[in-house]
Amino acid sequence: MKKWRFQAMSKKETVIQFGEGGFLRGFVDYFFQKLKEQNLFDGSVVVVQPIERGMCEMLEKQNCEYNLFLRGIDNGQVVDEHTHIDVISRCINPYTDNEGYMALAENPDFRFIVSNTTEAGIEFVPENRFEDAPAKSFPGKLTQLLYKRYKLGLKGFIVLSCELIDHNGEELEKCCMQYADLWNLGEDFKAWMKNENDFCSTLVDRIVTGFPRDEHEALCERIGEQDNMMDTAEIFHLWVIQGQHEDELPLQKAGFNVIWTDNVDPYKKRKVRILNGAHTSMVLGARLYGLETVGECLKDEKVSALLKKCIFEEIIPTIGDNEDNRKFGAAVLERFSNPFIKHLLLSIALNSVSKFKARVLPTILEYKEEFGNYPQGLTFSLAALIAFYRTDEANDSEDIMKFMKDASVAEILAKTEYWGQDLSDMLPVVEKWYDMIEKEGMGKAYDAVLA
Repeated sequence: MKKWRFQAMSKKETVIQFGEGGFLRGFVDYFFQKLKEQNLFDGSVVVVQPIERGMCEMLEKQNCEYNLFLRGIDNGQVVDEHTHIDVISRCINPYTDNEGYMALAENPDFRFIVSNTTEAGIEFVPENRFEDAPAKSFPGKLTQLLYKRYKLGLKGFIVLSCELIDHNGEELEKCCMQYADLWNLGEDFKAWMKNENDFCSTLVDRIVTGFPRDEHEALCERIGEQDNMMDTAEIFHLWVIQGQHEDELPLQKAGFNVIWTDNVDPYKKRKVRILNGAHTSMVLGARLYGLETVGECLKDEKVSALLKKCIFEEIIPTIGDNEDNRKFGAAVLERFSNPFIKHLLLSIALNSVSKFKARVLPTILEYKEEFGNYPQGLTFSLAALIAFYRTDEANDSEDIMKFMKDASVAEILAKTEYWGQDLSDMLPVVEKWYDMIEKEGMGKAYDAVLA
């Protein structure tokens, strides 16, 4: 197999990226790569390892290059796209080279900061000190870098936070402000941080399946090189960014599904209600029916029919029956049908009570308020959830599993601790479906709800 190319590339570094994991390499770095290939982006990415143990050393062994495979169904056609990514110029581990990390503040070419440090990454840890080299938390490290940038009198950054928490950019800025106060960095620095930087909240949506362990050898043969940092993801992508920076980062011009907006919240609601809500409402009944993967669900006539009923007749009419939401719903069906992803139902079933409360229950209650009756498909899914928690396959906290296994349907619906309110008004319809599942089986129950 051929060796890594070590090809010449732009010396100009314009992006600081906190995180070297599969998601950013399969999402943001792909965008920068394609922008570069279209001559819409003049620069490269410097990756900062945000925690002590990471993959920067492995990435540097390959000249910070790797191969990305995007695979899925797009407009009914199977897509299998390969891209060689070489837009990363170097990696820095601040735990072994903090001077090199802090030196990033000195380069006036840097304009963008991108991060994905997991949901736990954006946190204020008061034990962190300004003198730490580096601060342990990601916002602490970022505040140290921003302060040096401020002291040098240089321009601020466009910060694109990709962590999966609500208002991620705002939360990151809030943590940095807390460190500025804790470390007595002054009001002028806080004003510079507020006025010269834009902490953009974003919503990211792409299933990144990461290192293809089962297919690695075959894919290396296909591309003719050994790649231990290979990455895989679905073809679908959506990036909603709260801000207006298309002039500096022409993602729409490059043809990407990117939305610049003043408010990310409606897009997050759509994703949670349609994509996540469809997952949660489908998987437990399908598992009781004997299926194992999401792909099997889409091939099964009854399960897929109920899924479509829930998306297009119950969820979308509640959040807004318009072309954009219907297109998103159709895209969700294609994504669930992706033949390259083996998504186990039992993996999705983890902590289903809290997931149902956040993803499905709001739609049920809003549907009732708007249309005067409870939606049949989604209330059926609540009955399926109760039946599933009677089995030994349920995976939740010990307290929840014990209660759900022993309590009556009426007691479960009245458990305000789980649902945020008393759902006893739903008892007649949920108990009807639950009794049918228990007495006649999932097959007959599917037939009844679809009829």
